[in-house]
Amino acid sequence: MTNIAIIGGDQRIVQLAEMMSQEGFNVFTYGLERNNKINKNEKIRKCESLKELISSADIIVSSIPFTKDGININMPFSDTKVEIKELGKYLKNKTLIAGRIDKSLYEEIPESKVIDLLEREDLTVLNAIASAEGTIQVAMEETEKTLNGSNILIIGFGRITKVLFNMLKGFGANIYCETTKKENVSWIKAYGYTPIILEDLEQNLGKFDLIINTAPHIILDDARLSFLKKDCVIVDVASDPGGVDREAAKKRNIKLIWALALPGKVAPITSAEYIKETLYNIFKEL
Repeated sequence: MTNIAIIGGDQRIVQLAEMMSQEGFNVFTYGLERNNKINKNEKIRKCESLKELISSADIIVSSIPFTKDGININMPFSDTKVEIKELGKYLKNKTLIAGRIDKSLYEEIPESKVIDLLEREDLTVLNAIASAEGTIQVAMEETEKTLNGSNILIIGFGRITKVLFNMLKGFGANIYCETTKKENVSWIKAYGYTPIILEDLEQNLGKFDLIINTAPHIILDDARLSFLKKDCVIVDVASDPGGVDREAAKKRNIKLIWALALPGKVAPITSAEYIKETLYNIFKEL
């Protein structure tokens, strides 16, 4: 397997294209024409059409997320729009690898093998590291207090939270963790932090300086937001719709940062290495 086709994607995918070309792959790209690194790399072939790209390889790698509007491929480095159903016309007997591919889109890409990178444990665990580092970076930039001595609530007890626990340990913050599952309480205590069950959340919300949300469903609705301190800052790293009622937060003048796709923003090279490592694992399975 020496050919790989890449369509669209952010800075992570740009770095991935360069890495793959350096490691001996014939890399073909489409939808990255506004990126200078791609344009200057003579080893990477820039295709003039979608048909040319797809015919160049049996493995097609695309963006994370695959689409932002449910219709077009996510191509931030291109002025061209490519609808998913148009891509599907050329993908017969090919393998498409991208991230966060909604199951409803599968009918647009029939007769092809589809692999969602964000359903791969090998990538999601590694991504949690970059996400956690990025979350702390955003928090430090957006708050007017040190993390040391702050009361910090993390909503959700998933991969990112577990990595955040270790990273925040050295800051001297008072860390609390909300969970909907009572079986997680003992694990949170084992990590050395204070658990809060969802039904007890409202009576605790008034003491936090910083809230980090990792839950991809609304937890902080208008009613719960009313309990926050005026200077509380919320960093929401969950995918749409996130865990915070954004309109209610705006009306209450609560500082809310919706920090999506942090791995690609804060650590594109490392994130590309993670994707490359995952791709190599996938190649062995195909």
